[in-house]
Formats: sequence, C-alpha cells, structure tokens
Amino acid sequence: MRLRILDKYIFREVALTFVFSICAFSAVFIGSGTLFRIAKYITDYGASLQAVVKIFIFGLPGVVIWTFPMSMLLSTLLTFGRLSGNSEITAMKSCGISFSRIAMPAIVMGLIVSFAAMAFNEYVVPWANTAYRNVLYYEIEGNTGMKSQEHIILKEINGDKIQRLAYARRYDADIQQLQGITLQEFNEVGKVKTVENADYAEWNGNIWTMHNGIIYDITDEEGKSEHMVRFKTQVLPISANPTQIVREQKELEEMTMKELREQINILKTQYVDTNKLEAELYQRVTVPMASLVFALVGVPLGLQPTRNSSSAGFAMSVIIIFVYYALMTMGNALARSGVIPPLLAVWMPNLIGMAAGAYLVRRASR
Repeated sequence: MRLRILDKYIFREVALTFVFSICAFSAVFIGSGTLFRIAKYITDYGASLQAVVKIFIFGLPGVVIWTFPMSMLLSTLLTFGRLSGNSEITAMKSCGISFSRIAMPAIVMGLIVSFAAMAFNEYVVPWANTAYRNVLYYEIEGNTGMKSQEHIILKEINGDKIQRLAYARRYDADIQQLQGITLQEFNEVGKVKTVENADYAEWNGNIWTMHNGIIYDITDEEGKSEHMVRFKTQVLPISANPTQIVREQKELEEMTMKELREQINILKTQYVDTNKLEAELYQRVTVPMASLVFALVGVPLGLQPTRNSSSAGFAMSVIIIFVYYALMTMGNALARSGVIPPLLAVWMPNLIGMAAGAYLVRRASR
C-alpha cells in the first residue's frame, strides 16, 4: 500500500486527537482514583511528600494502559465525525477513493497502538506496580513485619536452567512456617530427578527444617518414582529467609506474561486452580488489542449524522466503552469461575467488537 498525502493527513489527525484523549481520560482516572488514594494516605498515615510523589509517578502506568483503547475510540469518532461534518469524506469519495481505503490509516494506527500498549503492559506496568507496592507497604504504611501469603514459589536458576523449585501452599508469617511443601530437584538436562513433599517447614533463624515428609527418587524416562524414603525432619535446601521469601513473591499485576506462564505451569503441577492466572494472562493481550477493535468500531460510527459535534462523539464513546468493559468484566468472571474456558471468556468482548466493527465498516463502504 503506497503512502499518500491523504494517508498522512488522516493519520496525523487521528494521532493528535489520540494524544489529547490519553491526557483527558488519564486526568479523569487520576482525579477520581489516584488523588483520592493519595489524600487517604496523607490523612491516615501522614505520608511524606517524597512518598506521595513516588506513588503518583508509579501509579501512572497502571492508569494509562487502560486509557489506550478508550482514547483510540474517541480519536476515531471525533476525527471522522469532523471529516464527515466538513464534507471531506464526501470529497474523498467523489475522487474515487473507497471508504475502506479512507479508513485504513486509522485502522493501521489502531494496530500500532495495540502492539505499543502490549509492550508497555509487559515491560513498564509490572515494574511500576511493584515499585508502587513497595512504597505503599514499606514507606507509607510503615510495615516492618512480613505478611502471610498463599502459593509461595522459589526458584534457583543456573544460567538458563532451573536447578531447584520449591512450592508451598501457604506461608504463615505469625509462626514463620511454610505449609504444604513440594521441592523438585532437576538434573543437567532439566529433568526432575528427586521430589520431596513435607507437611510444613519451620524457620529456626538460620535454616528451614521440613517435617513429616517423603522423598521420591525419579529414575525412569516417564517420570515415575522407583525409590521412596520417609523422613521426620529434613533440611529444606533454600537459602532465602522469611523476609526474602515474601519479598520475592509478586501480585498478579506485578508479573510479566512470561512470569505468569511459569506460575501457571508450576501451579498446575500442584493441581491448583489456575483460572484466575490464565484470565490475567489472556487479558494482557485482549486489553491492548481493544485499541484495534475500537478503531474498527469508531471509524464507521464517526460518519453517522449525529456525530456532528465533539460532545456527541464523547457521549458515544462513553456508551461503547461502558458496554465493552461490562462484557470484559462478565467474561473475566466467567473465566475465573471456570464456567467458560479462560481463553474464550476473556477474548469474548474483542470477538464481539471485531464482528461489530467489520459489519459497520462493510455497511459504510456501500
């Protein structure tokens, strides 16, 4: 496809409106959410100015990522509404340019924004969320003790190969105890060579001691155990102390897609329900891809006669965004409950949006 002056013109108009929309939606979210929380931290904990600034900065990526699809929708509605209202679309069609060709720059931008948002969601948002949590927990709330957590995972990696994997169903901070432990040792080629299960492990100030466990020696190719030894006490060969263990654990919003996949695979070996993690993993793709979906929907809707003002375009974008996020919330709930496979449930809003966008574009091309 040859890039023409018309393509550059439409692309520039959509891009400028997109930047404006990002700022507008971000300001709304910050004003209604972030600033309210900051005020609460100041009044409840007496947060310092330095901590407040950190919270504000580290909270921005988590807000901005949700504004990409909204901004793409509003920018296409406003841009094509203005082009239609000024009869520029009519002039383009009179020159023999099809609507699909006119819409192409906006759709291409929607695709670019989707991939950019996906990268932003993978490399920036998790890091910012971790920094946000640390500032809140340690600097503002002033917590010095560790909190109890579910599903503790510790890995020892040499180069690019995992040597040891420890999993505990729960860490009880009050008694410094790991409960429901599984320890896997791997050989040089990445195969499991031994598995140790124990009821719990206690921290004595220097080492972790497992109690009431079984050691399985894996020797055949199919991963079956040929030797089994029971023990009353056994040293858990991990060097991390309770503080390090808790700090190494991440919330879902702090994990990258790679870390989420690894977490899912590990939990599946322990027969733990992973629907919540799978829904989060697929949502890391569907939310950024909504920018492309909204571009498909917004371009033809911008041509409607009622799209003759920026206020009408903004109102229409609010309605569409509400419907989309209502479907997304419902799909997420269905995925986490296991009623529908997580992949299908999380992709449902985008599939519906793509079908609606394709229909609208086809109808506008007639």
